[in-house]
Amino acid sequence: MATLLSTWSFGQVAARAAYPALAAGGSALDAVVAGASAVELDPTVDSVGVGGLPDASGRLSLDASVMTDPDRAGSVCFVRGFAHPTKIARDVMERTIHVMLAGDGAEAFARRLGHAEREQDALTDHARRLYLQWRDTHSDAGAREGYTPPMNVEERYRRDSASGGTGAGRPLPGHDTISLLARDRAGRLAGACTTSGLAFKLPGRVGDSPIIGHGLYVDQRAGAAAGTGTGELIMGVCGSFLIVEFMRQGLDPRSAIRRTLERIAERFALHPDHQAGFIAMAPDGRWASGALRPGFTHCISDEKGTRLEAGEALIGE
Repeated sequence: MATLLSTWSFGQVAARAAYPALAAGGSALDAVVAGASAVELDPTVDSVGVGGLPDASGRLSLDASVMTDPDRAGSVCFVRGFAHPTKIARDVMERTIHVMLAGDGAEAFARRLGHAEREQDALTDHARRLYLQWRDTHSDAGAREGYTPPMNVEERYRRDSASGGTGAGRPLPGHDTISLLARDRAGRLAGACTTSGLAFKLPGRVGDSPIIGHGLYVDQRAGAAAGTGTGELIMGVCGSFLIVEFMRQGLDPRSAIRRTLERIAERFALHPDHQAGFIAMAPDGRWASGALRPGFTHCISDEKGTRLEAGEALIGE
């Protein structure tokens, strides 16, 4: 059975672009790249691709990774002037002996391969407006420290629920990644992760998304996992790798996610705006999603159709 699992409500954009071909027998890798690329081009998504919010200097930079096995992974970070970091990351995996390219080097590599360029630092009207509001209300010291979300995760969840929403179906502004996991009809797994990073971050900051084993990890023998949320939390425990290792030891995907979230809760002093959410998939197709706090959502596409669902808050059970 073909399955596509992704984070957040904009996973529906990915599903429309990728699931029909996956269900018809396409490869898991093609599916996650197609889904990620569709979200990267959606200007309404302000935490991924062309609609992303910039760093504290007002410049947009993108990160992405793809993976199918420990010896087949590629990523790019701090890429400017290109809309599709996921496609560039796939070329790093398939055309080089390396895993990760950064900044100017990644851009030169993409240019040599003919990836379509766009105006560097081009922002949507929405992103420019939010950036100017942030810049005008933060001191230089605040800018150096990075972005402070407008409300904490649980407050956002309560407000959305009270207004009849699904519980933060869309993440906090500029706060989250789209991660995708797929299993094709041949039983092969693949994953992708793409983001514009934490909004108004310190220039040069790179989070978990492009780092193999942090934002994404895939091993055909043990399973696949990917993360979203506050990257520094995920990086501190090698979150996606840890989930896959727990599955290798025999845990089901839900239990593996819960154990990893417990590790984060044990090792970090959590702030009200902190969130970490994960999706995971076993080689046999079993899957799960879960997060530190309410408000996380996932999108699942399989033989039953495409559904947007609330991810479980697994800490404190």
